[in-house]
Amino acid sequence: MSNTIDNTLVVEGLSGGYDRFDVIHDIAFRVGRGEAVALLGPNGAGKSTVLRAITGLLKHRRGTVTIDGTNVVGMGPHQISRGLAAMVPEGRRLFVGQSVEDNLRLGGMRLRKDRARTDQLLQSVYDLFPVVERYKAREATALSGGEQQMVAIGRMMMSDPSLMLLDEPSLGLAPLAIADLITALQQLRERKSSILLVEQRVDIALEVCDRIYVLSEGRIVDEGRASDIGTEGRALIDAYLG
Repeated sequence: MSNTIDNTLVVEGLSGGYDRFDVIHDIAFRVGRGEAVALLGPNGAGKSTVLRAITGLLKHRRGTVTIDGTNVVGMGPHQISRGLAAMVPEGRRLFVGQSVEDNLRLGGMRLRKDRARTDQLLQSVYDLFPVVERYKAREATALSGGEQQMVAIGRMMMSDPSLMLLDEPSLGLAPLAIADLITALQQLRERKSSILLVEQRVDIALEVCDRIYVLSEGRIVDEGRASDIGTEGRALIDAYLG
């Protein structure tokens, strides 16, 4: 797999896990610049382990991870989060007791000395999520699940990362909130953001992403362009997802 300027993320031969046991094995995939890519798989397939390896939360045993031309193997999470990659974690994990706007500004702490850029990013969040601006003074954890997810995505945007990572963003959301989530991800894609989406829902991945990879038992077992996946391909993916 070639590491070129056309790729925001290149993962090659990545293996890692916990204690003595590998959870992911020889993982290789890429996210092109301005591309949305989905990593699909059932519970226990290793999806979150891949994200932890990308963000520096898990030591890499073998392989390389390159973000925006920088090899991040050996870098700490605090270094990777400084503009290389930011994540919306599963469950959102907003700052309790803080307002919506405080949560957003805390996401942009690395840029706190650049007030103009911080204000510009904040306005871009509000442009994407008008409801977030409307509730900016409210305590973030008092909002609905869908609204909290918008805040979590906005907090990720505030760090102005090269790569945006989302871990199961649809989990626990009502159907209307999922529809809003899909719209938001489509708008981020239109803005040419580089996105890696970890999901179990095939329909969301196919609607939002350019390409998909399927992970099963810690290995990539299938890949393809979302636009090329018909009924048979979707049935195969569903079978992998259990």
